[in-house]
Amino acid sequence: MLLKKIKKIFTQTDFILIAITLALSVFGTVMVSSATYTSESTSYFSRDAKVMILAFVLGLAVALLVSFIDYDIILKLSPIVAVGCVGAMLLLFKFGVSPEGRSDAISWIRIGSLYFQPSEVVKIGFIITFSRHLEKVKNSISEIRNVIALAIHAGIPIVLVVATGDMGSALIFMIMFIGMMYISGVHWLYFPAAGAAIVAASPFIWYKVFDDIQRNRILAILSPNDYPTEIYQQNQALKAIRNGGFSGMGLFEGEFSHGKFLPEKENDMILSVIGEELGFIGIVILFGLFLLLAIRIIAVGKRSKSFAAEMMCYGTAFMIVGQAAVNIGMCTRLLPVIGITLPFISAGGSSTLCLYLAMGIILSVYRSSGGLGYQNDYRFARIAREY
Repeated sequence: MLLKKIKKIFTQTDFILIAITLALSVFGTVMVSSATYTSESTSYFSRDAKVMILAFVLGLAVALLVSFIDYDIILKLSPIVAVGCVGAMLLLFKFGVSPEGRSDAISWIRIGSLYFQPSEVVKIGFIITFSRHLEKVKNSISEIRNVIALAIHAGIPIVLVVATGDMGSALIFMIMFIGMMYISGVHWLYFPAAGAAIVAASPFIWYKVFDDIQRNRILAILSPNDYPTEIYQQNQALKAIRNGGFSGMGLFEGEFSHGKFLPEKENDMILSVIGEELGFIGIVILFGLFLLLAIRIIAVGKRSKSFAAEMMCYGTAFMIVGQAAVNIGMCTRLLPVIGITLPFISAGGSSTLCLYLAMGIILSVYRSSGGLGYQNDYRFARIAREY
């Protein structure tokens, strides 16, 4: 009997998903160790690297525990999740602290010597509550009243993160919202209508929502020579990536990565360290891991037993891929700097823990669906070909 239970647990655990996420975490820890290593260092593992190791070990434990909770129970708790997420964001207006160089933003809460960013866990909460909302209205999802209600649902966390100065998280919420609305079957005419509304509101957004720092960072992309201070970080990131060439300079050997020429190299600009030290090959490997992770998550969603479970999987995929795409855009000077980290790779304990919480929900969907199973691996291959 015990052996049967153990066999069932193993066959209903998505070890492929776990392996991909662990590979990303190990990759990230190594790169953060390299980015923070100096000639004065007494160990290859800096404080940031040790925090990442602790975060992904704890995160994996949380993911496995969450995987044993039926995702339907998680969805039924969505009202409590929603209240908790709003409460966490409201705490920032009382206890929020600013990241270095951004006195206008209050996106972190200090807990002892550690910092926690509530918007990271709110992203997971949004995926849960929005998936539940989509399921409730799926049969009449294109009715104007339902579309407005869904927009208000998404607007609440977006307004809260914008109010705390966290424009990066606001963009990721927008990506998740648009992606999940599209996948759920909302009529396509709503999307150009929404785009037209954003264009019409752009003067208000430019002058009343963005502050001087944010406006200058956008203008720096359009006219780099006129904003040398704002574009400096991205110029240095590009130089580091070019310096790596095809095969890179080797771990702990990057000239920009180990000099004082690359701001936020362990956080927002970690891709430049990868490019310089591992070269084009390292970046391709990283992209491949992100692609495999997204495909696997979507495969689990397509195999799931409910519409809401599928939407949670898609929402998670949009969050990870969207965040990675924005970060890459920042490092390659295609997008302005807006404070978005590279999932599983950039330094940050709260981000890593919340990502593993999301993986726990995906593992729960996998387990509740009976697992893809070895006999069903062809399904994963078919879905991979489709994407």
